[in-house]
Amino acid sequence: MSSFDELIAFERETQALGQIAGRLGWDQETMMPRGAAPQRGEEMAAIEAVLHARRSDPRVAEWLETAKAPDETGAAQLREIRRAFERAVKVPGDLASRIARVTSEAQGKWAQARADEDVAAFLPVLEEVVALKRQEGQALAAGGNLYDAMVADYEQGTTSEDIAKIFDAMRPGLVDLRARVLEKPTPDGVSGSFDENTQMKLARKIAKTFGYDMSHGRVDKAVHPFSSGSGLDVRITTRTNPQDPFNCIYSTIHEVGHGAYEQNIGREHLLTALGRGVSMGVHESQSRIYENQLGRSRAFTGWLFKEMREAFGHIGISSAEAFYAAVNRVQNGYIRTEADELQYNLHIMLRFDLERALMSGDLEVQDLEAAWNDRFLADFGYPVDKPSNGCLQDVHWSVGLFGYFPTYSLGNVYAGCLHEALRQDVTDLDAQLAQGDTVAATGWLREKLQQFGGLREPQDTIIHAAGAAPTHEPLMAYLEAKFSEIYNL
Repeated sequence: MSSFDELIAFERETQALGQIAGRLGWDQETMMPRGAAPQRGEEMAAIEAVLHARRSDPRVAEWLETAKAPDETGAAQLREIRRAFERAVKVPGDLASRIARVTSEAQGKWAQARADEDVAAFLPVLEEVVALKRQEGQALAAGGNLYDAMVADYEQGTTSEDIAKIFDAMRPGLVDLRARVLEKPTPDGVSGSFDENTQMKLARKIAKTFGYDMSHGRVDKAVHPFSSGSGLDVRITTRTNPQDPFNCIYSTIHEVGHGAYEQNIGREHLLTALGRGVSMGVHESQSRIYENQLGRSRAFTGWLFKEMREAFGHIGISSAEAFYAAVNRVQNGYIRTEADELQYNLHIMLRFDLERALMSGDLEVQDLEAAWNDRFLADFGYPVDKPSNGCLQDVHWSVGLFGYFPTYSLGNVYAGCLHEALRQDVTDLDAQLAQGDTVAATGWLREKLQQFGGLREPQDTIIHAAGAAPTHEPLMAYLEAKFSEIYNL
């Protein structure tokens, strides 16, 4: 075997072990007994130690030195393997294992603290997570910007300064549009009690409507919806609320966007360094365009309105147009995952600034709740009422995902670019969506973007699909047009 072939074979086994680690995480969120958390932490630490040893194996450096890529795909595989190797050798193995152990335990403690509305119970383990992630960031940054090193784990080629510039450009327009919208009457929402089993049945139907392959996936419930896995085993979760069926429906569509991306990556990339979404920003572009530009469009909500009435009977709304307004209504709220399109990015900007301050040491963990509450009041104009609506609402920091939050808004920006290009190519898109037919839209995304996995760098992935470099302008134009029409601005 050539050096290239040996390296790819070794990488295939590493990827397979990574999938096993991911499955442990999925089980922890969906089916694991609550009392198993300490043991699961040990299990996660053990497999992370194996993975770290493989990723930093000296043989990888030797193979990379002599391997010759046979084609463009091979060159991209070498690029991604080299990136993972260079990252792995910077982080000591015992630190990687300790992070895996502590974040696994912290996840359970976060869930309990959130249920109990007890920030104090969570802060000690969060303090440990932050300290460990600072150590990791320092190792990765090698004297550079610590937070940039963390962002690079999720959106390579983008810095915190790049993100801040995008956010600074978007914020005035978002704040102005929100102010104009909130001066108008709020549309009525759905009303009644919505059976949770019926919600899950409808969620699975909608998942299939958006092309999610149930023979290679499943839909389960979790505290915090997520997608897990790639290739032939891609699982998603959602959540239910008997008073709010949209929580379930749109969490499902969102996660289907993630899951469909992974399912649609070319089989030739299975269990290789290219066999997953290229970045979290690009990943989020798929979940957001599925959820918002497609799933919350007037055309699709017309179809969904009929499905809702068939599933639940009377829902408190009597027309498709009123249902469209209900799906897209802008109102005060605390929860990022339940936020309307208009205000969602403001939630991300808050988290971006706070976690940058945590990582730099400008904000200490003990002061996080007060800092969150002060910032939320300043940004949204009303106070946080309880921790589960404030700094305990998201799982991300408990599992060490610092640098992840800004990719949600990058994904919105990318989705805006993709949606603009999609509508240029599929001129009868609304007519299809009105029939509950997403084949042309999801097929376009599969053909233009999803099938390639990690073949191209994130920015180049969007350029290839949308035909131009990404900018926030299509997203802002879309939001202005959509909400101006709904609210008669």
